[in-house]
Amino acid sequence: MTAQIIDGKAIAQQIKQQVAEQVKQRREEGKPCPGLATVLVGQDPASQVYVRSKHRACQKAGIQSFSHELAADVPQEKLIGLVKELNNNAAVHGILVQLPLPDNLDDEAVLNTVSIYKDVDGFHPLNIGRLAQKGREPLFTPCTPTGIIYLLKQVLPSLEGRQAVVIGRSNIVGMPVALLLVRENATVTICHSRTSDLPSVAKQADILVAAIGRPEMVRAKWVKPGAVVIDVGVNRVEDATRERGYRLVGDVAFEEVKEVASAITPVPGGVGPMTIAMLLRNTLHAAELAEK
Repeated sequence: MTAQIIDGKAIAQQIKQQVAEQVKQRREEGKPCPGLATVLVGQDPASQVYVRSKHRACQKAGIQSFSHELAADVPQEKLIGLVKELNNNAAVHGILVQLPLPDNLDDEAVLNTVSIYKDVDGFHPLNIGRLAQKGREPLFTPCTPTGIIYLLKQVLPSLEGRQAVVIGRSNIVGMPVALLLVRENATVTICHSRTSDLPSVAKQADILVAAIGRPEMVRAKWVKPGAVVIDVGVNRVEDATRERGYRLVGDVAFEEVKEVASAITPVPGGVGPMTIAMLLRNTLHAAELAEK
């Protein structure tokens, strides 16, 4: 059996097109154009690439974008002051503070300052708290985890009753995707560096989400035959045969695992494109909330 490849790039493009059509309709109806403000602190190359790609995606979708770049040594008060200004700017419906922030800044204090109605990244403690509580609804959910659930539903329309194993417990992916899986009535196990006999735990999964940041750690013998495998990792591995000297791999040994799984996301082209697609969708939702 060779797994179905879950084409995140194509699926994300469909979502982006849907958002673009809805934005166009809003403008034809005379409604405000959705606006996204990004805040980038420092010169981290990866963060710069991510932010640029978000602005390009906004432009293609017809969403107005506002870029704010600050030096790495910016005082905490100045950064929080900027976020407050964006909270009060009616043209800005979503605020994205690019993480990670430099060590001299308090991530939690900054995220706490973002209006819950503009928290398109889904990281405000109130939104995360609501996500974690039964019977409460967050206004926004984090983009990458939400994209993962969307991809899973392309191959498993119902996640109810499924055994799900999440490898990784980060605040950005591991924990929120576990909470979203619980909301879909899956039975969820969260694994981490202290988990005993990780391979045997992983092999119980109908749904296996790998988000640990270790190249090709998940091997075929870890995977239950027929499981759906979501690979969140993006890792650089040296490769002298490539012009740039490296290649990108996930946290899953793709070539061997695809012979065991029923469906799998590739790296690149799997989970990654979904993050921006969900950010655009959240920004549109924020503009809709502003009308209520």
